[in-house]
Amino acid sequence: MPNVFLSVVIPSYNEIKNLRRGVLNSVLDYLKKQDYSFEIILTDDGSTDGTKEELIKFAQNHPQVKTQLNSHRGKGPTVAAGMLAATGQYRLFTDFDQSTPISEIEKMWPFVEDGADIVIGSRALQGAKRDKEPWYRHIMGKGFNFVVQTVAIAGIHDTQCGFKLFSAQATEDLFPRLVIYVNKERQDAFTGAFDVELLFLAKKLGYHIAEVPVLWEHNESDRVNPVKDSIRMFLDIVKIRLADWLGRYHA
Repeated sequence: MPNVFLSVVIPSYNEIKNLRRGVLNSVLDYLKKQDYSFEIILTDDGSTDGTKEELIKFAQNHPQVKTQLNSHRGKGPTVAAGMLAATGQYRLFTDFDQSTPISEIEKMWPFVEDGADIVIGSRALQGAKRDKEPWYRHIMGKGFNFVVQTVAIAGIHDTQCGFKLFSAQATEDLFPRLVIYVNKERQDAFTGAFDVELLFLAKKLGYHIAEVPVLWEHNESDRVNPVKDSIRMFLDIVKIRLADWLGRYHA
């Protein structure tokens, strides 16, 4: 598809429940109303519940939609595969459950016009709205962000919101440089701190990052283990700092 303005990259792992809620139709319906060209990249992380087959069917019925089928390596590599397969001048990755609805991208365009290379959704800035979030998730997020700001990236209030917009240049420069969890196949569902690594690299390389308050609605998932995931994500941050000290992030 030549001259694509916006690529929307949507990672999936066993998303059959969300597929039945019609989340992909809502994304497509919104994009069809816009005055720019677009594509949707459905990048799957080795689903085993029928998600892959449904994604293929959806793409067959909509010419603006492509599928990217990957082995199960976690969210970071799955997002990276979709972002690098995309062709848009700007490339947004957004969570499959649409916890932040696609329409929130409208808040990002003014920052793009002001020269931002990367615009990230934030649930922590004044003006953001968080619905139905369990108290323990909020505490986990606060604690994790304190560690991130102290150890890795000062000045970014929410690294983990799954709603981030990149220019094509930033995408093609940053995603191939990721080194944490890139090549390891997994047995479990795991997000990790790949967002932290991505933004750490972006700041290191001098990209202009803007943070925008967005709407975020919690959708219940059985994939989150508060204790185990918190420990693993902290270890990810340590790995990021270690990779930097070892010179694995080349300028």
